[in-house]
Amino acid sequence: MTESPPRSTYRVRLEAELPAAGRIANALDETAGPQALSVSYFDLGNGLFEVSALYAGRPDENTLQAVVDRAANGGRVSPLLIDVLPDENWVTVSQGQRRPVRAGRFLVHGSHDRDTIVRTRYTIEIDADQAFGTAHHATTRGCLIALDELAKWGRPDLILDVGTGTGVLAIAAALAFDRPAIATDNDPVAVRIAKENAAKAGLSQKVQAFVADGLSHPSLARLRPGLIVANILARPLYDLAPAMARTVEPGGYVLLSGITGAQAHATAARYSSLGFSLEKRILLDGWAVLLLGRR
Repeated sequence: MTESPPRSTYRVRLEAELPAAGRIANALDETAGPQALSVSYFDLGNGLFEVSALYAGRPDENTLQAVVDRAANGGRVSPLLIDVLPDENWVTVSQGQRRPVRAGRFLVHGSHDRDTIVRTRYTIEIDADQAFGTAHHATTRGCLIALDELAKWGRPDLILDVGTGTGVLAIAAALAFDRPAIATDNDPVAVRIAKENAAKAGLSQKVQAFVADGLSHPSLARLRPGLIVANILARPLYDLAPAMARTVEPGGYVLLSGITGAQAHATAARYSSLGFSLEKRILLDGWAVLLLGRR
């Protein structure tokens, strides 16, 4: 039998200052051509952040450069570096780059740090995988900070996490409020990963995950969650606003992220026109998190 040659994974790296580094990481994570296996960025300690993206095949450098240039929007960025990681070891490499992230009382870490941290009720293990959400990105970290603060105000009876990715926000909400959470995503791979992470957290019974596009799934029609979390992008958040207003219970909240600071005003105005009031805004690395209450 002929042995297949080992597959190689390509790593693309660059250095940039904030907030450009965050915008670039998000752009590389969202673009479908080429689709990244994993995207991360971390502090180099000198005012610069390294952005790292991993690909199953060699990406076109010109295409990536165009994505980076648009996201940088004039920010200082180093030249792209592309190297090869043989033998499909991209998961190990990606995990090794990710440090634990603290957001309020939450501590999110990878399995490689499992034996070095002190576990509490708010400790969540999330590995880099094929879904978005490890708390390294400012949008996720900001949502965790908001959830931690909201938990001091009260406890919604039900939480809905739209576009759940790894499930980290649904898991965090279930832990903070000690209430059931429903996690949805239009990507079946993300839903599978969210279920695995919920099971790892011991929350298989409390966090349910299934495939749904926005709020249109029949199973969501009869629900009235007290909190809806959506860490997606500005355009779908804008389009989902009427459905959000119909779905969240009166007196409940929506927690929105995936929007830049420049997009926050228009997003808040859209929701205000539908009966929401802005309760809190968090700005991190050029990204905004909005907590809005349903009047």
